[in-house]
Amino acid sequence: MGTQENEVRAVHKPSLHAVGMRWEGTFGEAEAGGIRAVQREFKRRLSEIGGRTNDGILLGLSYHAAPGADRFTHYSAVEVAERGQVPEGMTEIEVPAFTYARTEHRKGQSIEQSYRNVYQWMDEQGYSPLQGGLTHFEEYPLLQDPDDPDPEFVILIPMEKKQA
Repeated sequence: MGTQENEVRAVHKPSLHAVGMRWEGTFGEAEAGGIRAVQREFKRRLSEIGGRTNDGILLGLSYHAAPGADRFTHYSAVEVAERGQVPEGMTEIEVPAFTYARTEHRKGQSIEQSYRNVYQWMDEQGYSPLQGGLTHFEEYPLLQDPDDPDPEFVILIPMEKKQA
């Protein structure tokens, strides 16, 4: 198999409001399907969320649960136009404006390698991952099956210029 390449570039995204369902666990639990179960349930309840924008995109927002821990918090969410009613069992998420390293993970690629390629690009360009909040942001096609073993999605990693 040849070397997997992912075109990575810097993009600025404005702040956004989202409504979603929260999941917390280990990376192993996520790999075993924990997040996919939340995505299935969230998509089933999508019609309960008013004011949706960018309706073709399911957001995956991940945050470290605690410094140094193997746990993280993930939200399966959709963007909404403004703050409003939040259905029971869901939460509102505010994502500030950030500059991200962005790449498209395509079918047939290794997810782990796609992430490694993004982090390598950031390092080569003089950036480091932003600390203390959102660790990664994924955009999935809303119609994609959460159980697809070979998904396609956009990877966005918040970043900042390295300190000299």
